[in-house]
Amino acid sequence: SVRSRAEVEATLHTAKLDPAELLPAVTCISFGPRAGTGECCLLQLEPGLLVIRGDKDEQAVLCSQDKTYDMKIADTSNMLLFIPGCKTPEQLSADPESCNIFHSQIAGFSNNYWELRRCRPKLKKLRKLLMENPYDGPDRCKDQTLTFSRYTTEDLLSLVQASEEEILHHLQVIDACKIEGYWRILEFDYEMKLLDHVTQLIDSESWPLSKVPLRTCLEELGSLEPREMIEHILLSYGRKYVDDGEVFFEMREDKICRAIAQMLLQNAVKFNLSEFQEVWQQSVPEGMTTRLDQLKGLALVDKSSRPETIFLLKVEDLPEDNQERFNSLFGIREKWTEVDITPYIQDLCAEKQTVGALLTKYARCSMLNGVKVYNSRRPIS
Repeated sequence: SVRSRAEVEATLHTAKLDPAELLPAVTCISFGPRAGTGECCLLQLEPGLLVIRGDKDEQAVLCSQDKTYDMKIADTSNMLLFIPGCKTPEQLSADPESCNIFHSQIAGFSNNYWELRRCRPKLKKLRKLLMENPYDGPDRCKDQTLTFSRYTTEDLLSLVQASEEEILHHLQVIDACKIEGYWRILEFDYEMKLLDHVTQLIDSESWPLSKVPLRTCLEELGSLEPREMIEHILLSYGRKYVDDGEVFFEMREDKICRAIAQMLLQNAVKFNLSEFQEVWQQSVPEGMTTRLDQLKGLALVDKSSRPETIFLLKVEDLPEDNQERFNSLFGIREKWTEVDITPYIQDLCAEKQTVGALLTKYARCSMLNGVKVYNSRRPIS
């Protein structure tokens, strides 16, 4: 039955409530004929949180323009009611015509809702997709365009569980470039070939490493490789700036030394450390100085072997899941110092999380010869 105003006021009187202290509008709620849990999901969103991403075998994430969120079901002891058209107190206060009785029906109810938690973007898949078909030069790739996968920005947005800004930023981090509308990663040997052309030209022209002119590089090397590839390698290994209307690049010493180290290490299982350091310094452009801290997250020194050795261990080759990452690291080495392990777990840190907090959660601390070391909390098979 539909309540009258007199019945509402009688109920307020029985409840010992003063109508003068309440909003004049009254909403009478009843269950509709088909009220039930149905297929409704409750999700409270900030403006712009609109895109759910993930393949069928992946845990769904929700993305805004620049952030990624995990979606988890949260139970609540308070029943949540779906009431279409129901006005909030704020809406009623703003409406001078609201001195009425409103009758609303409950369309459904739920005992849980979806909760969003900010998470790290799942970007490892991005590199994996682009590495299906690395770019190794204009001639060799002509025959492959029909048989290998290639990805546009839109393709990557639909396949990678990250926001658009996070994806575009990571494409810069991994030095991807757009070729004929598709994102590509340079095949490493081809990348080194391009870098070698540039460094040899710098050496022959006796340019300072801080002032490499774009125009002359394109003129001198344009007959050897596509001009856009020459500019891409300068962008990857240098900082672009303009001086007196001309574009120059300040070459990034640490990144060039790191790439040459990777080239030397990738063909050896292990390398005698002192021999490697000697060959490495001889291999980099004149005027550059090699240092082991340039190799964080790329190579690992084994101080326990005699003589000491160094071997390639790239952070991008390790699992993206936290527990799997630690399992993999403890499978490679039983005990780690914080200095050694930090480059291999730094990227796992969530917002405002520290490396120390990660180690506390996933590793056990002990002392070895007066040095703090970390080992696995669980047996590693």
